[in-house]
Amino acid sequence: MKWITRFGQFWYDFVIGDDWTIAVVVVAAVALTAFLTHHGWNAWPVLPLCVVGALGTSSWRALRAHRRVTSGSE
Repeated sequence: MKWITRFGQFWYDFVIGDDWTIAVVVVAAVALTAFLTHHGWNAWPVLPLCVVGALGTSSWRALRAHRRVTSGSE
């Protein structure tokens, strides 16, 4: 039974990782792309733009947090 727990923890860590917001944005972007494509739109740019935006936002937040920690330790 322990292997089921470890298997679930692995997949949670693999999909969610350090920032759950990226996983949510990617799932929402895939759903939006599928929805738009189903309704006849050429929606291929939606997914890469959302991923780049999510990664940029996540990196910016991490940099801000890092600066806050390092400036407070002086």
